Amino acid sequence: MSFSQFVAERRDPLWSASIAGAGVVVTDLASRAPVTLGHLPAVVIGLTDSAADGFDAVVSPNDEATLAAMCSSVETHPIAAATLVNLLRGGESRSVADGLVAESMAYGLLQAGPEFTEWRTSHRAKPVVADRHPAVLLDRVDTTLTLTLNRPSRHNAFSAAMRDELFEALSLAVVDLTIERVVLTGNGPSFCSGGDLDEFGSRPDPATAHLVRLTRSPAALMHHLTQRTSARVHGACLGAGIELPAFARRIVAAPDAIFGLPEIRLGLIPGAGGTVSVPRRIGRQRTALLALTGEPIDATTALRWGLIDEISSAATG
Repeated sequence: MSFSQFVAERRDPLWSASIAGAGVVVTDLASRAPVTLGHLPAVVIGLTDSAADGFDAVVSPNDEATLAAMCSSVETHPIAAATLVNLLRGGESRSVADGLVAESMAYGLLQAGPEFTEWRTSHRAKPVVADRHPAVLLDRVDTTLTLTLNRPSRHNAFSAAMRDELFEALSLAVVDLTIERVVLTGNGPSFCSGGDLDEFGSRPDPATAHLVRLTRSPAALMHHLTQRTSARVHGACLGAGIELPAFARRIVAAPDAIFGLPEIRLGLIPGAGGTVSVPRRIGRQRTALLALTGEPIDATTALRWGLIDEISSAATG
């Protein structure tokens, strides 16, 4: 099938296509005005070079590679993709607290779904070995508290231990008002390569995991501390590695930093606050594009989008 035939096939009326089971609908402004998305059970991609609100994501008509990557992702993981865009559609009307609850509930549903189950079956998890050193280092100098992610051999993969230690450290900053500045950084070649895949889905059940996420949420504390927090990032900044820094008032990245939301490939959505923090920086359409392609962007693109605030060699950990 040619590219033009592929697009033309998806120019049927949107509701008819989605109700008939199409996971993705591609349209353009030349053939149809943007629609009111509501709870439309499909990912709606607009082919346009201009801003248009009535789509989940927009792609240039000439960017065949990006469109193909998004369509492939949706068709491979239609449940996770539809869950993501429906969550993003309502994001602007929710508070940060409500957004984190909605994200966690959606994430928990997907953990019990067939797409994540298939990924877990195909992924050979290694036995979880406790870290010999603290997963988060604390260093206070005068009124500045520096928190350093400290699993360098694992590219600072975000483990349950790291989450809990980061939560405790951020809780200290919340209650101690003599801490005027919090700096988040990471040891080793990467700031954070995302969630520790060997731990994914290891909780007894999704409902328990949901409550743990709500009661041990670094994202909620990062939001509370936004005006006092900055992040210095480098290397891989994937999943939690951008979802959490996106809550900070300022992100400074090294030139080698790359940013991505790869969770759809696991049959999941961003689960460390990314459906709340990232859209507030780059908008829901670019967030959807980042998540649905699964491909990382470089620091220059991230700066142009507004995902980060500065590129500096001093950001290297």
